Amino acid sequence: MFLYPMLNRALRLMDGDIITRMGFFISDLHRQIENLHQEQYASTTAADTFTVYRGQGLSTEDFEKLSKTKGGLVSFNNFLSTSTVRKVSLGFAQDATINQDQIGVLFIMEVNPTQPATSFASIAGISEFQKEEEVLFSMHSVFRVQDIKQMGGNNRLYEVNMVLTADNDPELSRLTDYIRQESYPDEEGWYRFGLVLIQMGQFDKAEDIYQVLLDQTKDDKDKANIYFHYGLIKSNQGKYEKALKFYEKSLATYKKTLPSNHPSLASSYGNIGDVHRNMGNYPKALSYYEKDLEITQQSLPPNHPNLAISYNSIGLAHDRMGNHPEALSYYEKALEIQQQSLPYNHPNLAKSYICIGIVHNKMDNYPKALSYYEKANEIQQQSLPSNHPDLALPYNNIGEVYRNMGNHPKALSSLAKALEIQKHSLPTNHPDLAMSYNNIGLVHGSMSNYSEALSSYEKALEIQQQSLSPNHPDLALSYNNIGNVHSKMGNYPKALSSHEKALEIQQQSLSPNHPSLAASYNNTGLVYENMHNYSEARTFYEHAIQILQQSLPFNHPHHEGFRNNLKRVKNK
Repeated sequence: MFLYPMLNRALRLMDGDIITRMGFFISDLHRQIENLHQEQYASTTAADTFTVYRGQGLSTEDFEKLSKTKGGLVSFNNFLSTSTVRKVSLGFAQDATINQDQIGVLFIMEVNPTQPATSFASIAGISEFQKEEEVLFSMHSVFRVQDIKQMGGNNRLYEVNMVLTADNDPELSRLTDYIRQESYPDEEGWYRFGLVLIQMGQFDKAEDIYQVLLDQTKDDKDKANIYFHYGLIKSNQGKYEKALKFYEKSLATYKKTLPSNHPSLASSYGNIGDVHRNMGNYPKALSYYEKDLEITQQSLPPNHPNLAISYNSIGLAHDRMGNHPEALSYYEKALEIQQQSLPYNHPNLAKSYICIGIVHNKMDNYPKALSYYEKANEIQQQSLPSNHPDLALPYNNIGEVYRNMGNHPKALSSLAKALEIQKHSLPTNHPDLAMSYNNIGLVHGSMSNYSEALSSYEKALEIQQQSLSPNHPDLALSYNNIGNVHSKMGNYPKALSSHEKALEIQQQSLSPNHPSLAASYNNTGLVYENMHNYSEARTFYEHAIQILQQSLPFNHPHHEGFRNNLKRVKNK
């Protein structure tokens, strides 16, 4: 009796530690449900459709999310206990209303035993509470919500009518295909679970799993794979120096144990390139991406989707260096391969359209940028589940284009859509929410709504402080935005404090010639100039220009702006 609530809580909260310890129990319970299902429902027909009930409490926030899924799909990521006795389940729902923070919900679930997408079985004969006539569903049962209505005039008690989905449900098929693509089909077992935890941002739990795997293996190839995953964890945490050490350790082992054109070598070069790109070492990043591309071209067919990833990476490096025509060329090569090798509505096509749109936005080709973002949005609407966080990406980018065009109402409208999607699909402290708040703040800043801008930036910073390491570069972005607003409002000491915090973070986490460092030195110089401290302003402007000369092409627009700032203070 103790195991069941503990296990379901672990599955609901994705508690990696408990799930890891109970892995064999989870697997065994799933197999037992499958075996019982085959015994009990082998000869049933559609006429044997039956109804089960489940009563429970939901937080107000979770109930609001459920209310918005009417007509859509709901998945239970735990082992789902239900009863064929309505009165029993209604009692649980009514008991939940005693807690003022909860809404009581009676789920009424119609089940056609001939076409389930999930195994279930009656356990009335073996349950401790036989009068409850319990039917137990295995993990990840998916239901379509048909109706939600209040019960007996009680605004804290509701019934929710649902139907168990079938294997041939088109929306479920689309969702399942996407989950298969996104849940690392080439990995197995605990390696795969670790990657899922990384994707969820549970880096410490993922690290615990890989440490156990490392302690248990003596195989060099396995060790290289584990070091690779350690690198992925550190990179996601913004600990780039540590990420490099693990990736390089992995690469050194792969070189000893694998052929020179093995795809794992290409992945290692690509990920090392990603770290150098994040640190602002763009020429180094480009060098590693080119090694990745060379191996990928040797080991895979010319239209393989992994080639598109390599081209996209090279495009990213050129984009960061301000080489926009070159970036566009590589993004278009990637898109061409994807159009040949992927379904027309594959999410990776949308990502390529977004990359191309970003370059056009930077080149001031705003109509073209909007066109590509809208293509991306169309694909994602077709291919992603309705609550997927990636649906927010095009709206965020469209908002940025409208801001650049000076169309602030449209910008805010688009960014509000992005934020709404993220609030419904991500944890409240997810870094992507911070990105949206920062973008909204930028629009308010452009409109001279400085108090609104400051509020948005502070929300972004609060989220980042909860979810990112203290020296993650994204925190510096928020500190810089806050500093810029304080500067516009004439709060120069506060502005200076924020820019100094940004600089301190960037000096710890970025390479010495990263363009973002140049921007921070320039921002700090502007504050000193506004405070009439021209000698300090000059020092910071000179630092900014020196970094730009090392990191960006001479024709990059930042050069002219920074040089004009220096020229201005020299004349004062």
